[in-house]
Amino acid sequence: MKKFLYLAIILFASSFSSFAQKVNEPTNGNPQWKENYAPFRIAGNLYYVGTYDLASYLICTEAGHILINTGLASSAKQIKRNVQQLGFKFKDIKILLTTQAHYDHMGAMAAIKKQTGAQFFVTAGDKETAASGGKADYEMGKYGVTFKPIHAEKILNNFDSISLGETHLQVINHPGHTQGSCSYLFTVKDSSRSYKVLIANMPSIVTDRRFQDIKEYTTVSNDYANSLASLKSLEFDIWVASHASQFGLHKKRKPGDAYNPSVFFDQKGYMESLEELKKDYEEKLKKDAAN
Repeated sequence: MKKFLYLAIILFASSFSSFAQKVNEPTNGNPQWKENYAPFRIAGNLYYVGTYDLASYLICTEAGHILINTGLASSAKQIKRNVQQLGFKFKDIKILLTTQAHYDHMGAMAAIKKQTGAQFFVTAGDKETAASGGKADYEMGKYGVTFKPIHAEKILNNFDSISLGETHLQVINHPGHTQGSCSYLFTVKDSSRSYKVLIANMPSIVTDRRFQDIKEYTTVSNDYANSLASLKSLEFDIWVASHASQFGLHKKRKPGDAYNPSVFFDQKGYMESLEELKKDYEEKLKKDAAN
């Protein structure tokens, strides 16, 4: 009887734990987040392996690969297929990174970590959100656990360097969108030249609450302002972002186009995007002050 009771308690505890960790991925996202998109080489050893709009980036080195962002939970198969279609081994992925700890960029992170054995690195600001499956996020946390919780092997701070093989990425903190949002700056090269690449986390505003009412993130307003200023000061040859739509991917190239890094030389488009985000931020401040 005692043995039976013990087993029942174990099963109940296991069931309760599974229930507590149930993932409730919001279903109102853009349908293009799930749409397939053919992978391609951006420049040098940098490749696009994401969906039509959720950008995932593969950086290949002789020591293994780095994967940045994993889209939704359903994106795991798409990313694996895209990596293999390019001729690379999925299990050669050694480091997993994200630009922000939201479900549309973290959805498949835990699954890909399990499949590849890669290490997950995250900024200090997004550490708790990643470990809670999004529940600790100041805005998206209202939906509960939106992606499978994942614990990091390494915590990243502003201007830290991530090295694998001949590739060295600089982490640049750009909080606001999430408390640990970040961008990556690094150099790639091909037979013609080298390219300074920026994977930018564009700080779109995700909350309807007044900034001054967000008690769990009291520096959110200043963080947005500082991130916009920091992004404006960066120098690069090529820029891309967390969403394909943010950097105009589908206007710049079509599936099947020949390798041409120069289509991503778009300083003008970058500055225009930042100006739009700055306007949104200023309008938000005016609205908050009026209410």
